[in-house]
Amino acid sequence: MTVLLALALGYTGLTCLALGMKRHHQELLGRKPTEARLRLFKAAGWLLILATTAACLMLWPLGLALSMVPILVTLVGLPLIFLLPYRPALARHLAWALPLVAGGLAVGGLG
Repeated sequence: MTVLLALALGYTGLTCLALGMKRHHQELLGRKPTEARLRLFKAAGWLLILATTAACLMLWPLGLALSMVPILVTLVGLPLIFLLPYRPALARHLAWALPLVAGGLAVGGLG
């Protein structure tokens, strides 16, 4: 488990939480969301934030891990804030690509 994977899971979690809001859903996907779809994205976002917490707990001791989670989520939230209005397609593609790349690097022993 690497820091890169924790960062990627945090980015994807925040993107899912953004997709759980009507305004961002329409910006990123170009169509009106259903209420069920919004709930699904919100649940997926929180589960991915929990996965980020689990990744941090595997990397660091409890106290340090619990303090690193909000730091990492804030760190990955900053580029998402700038990508949402200017490059929404890139924000959407990074949400699925980053965990795959980080997971591949972790499995390959490079990350």
